[in-house]
Amino acid sequence: MDVNKKMEEIDKQWILSENKIIRSFVFKNFVVTFDFMNQVAKLAETIHHHPTWTNTYNKLEITLWTHDTGGLSDLDFKMAKKIDLLFEEFNKS
Repeated sequence: MDVNKKMEEIDKQWILSENKIIRSFVFKNFVVTFDFMNQVAKLAETIHHHPTWTNTYNKLEITLWTHDTGGLSDLDFKMAKKIDLLFEEFNKS
């Protein structure tokens, strides 16, 4: 897998660090943040790939990597794309 090519296919706010991809989000308040997290959790269950995340009030940081391989896989980039689309929808409302 060409990680640099895959990075071009996801939002530019994802950063590559230590063989993981990370993106930070800021929302209006905690309730909206938690709602977004709930939607991401549903996506994660659908594709059986779960993020590592940290939440403080209206801020959320999501880290993706494949635990089984100890690095990045196509699933990480698939999940990142789905998170990007979901975030776009949240920004419309």
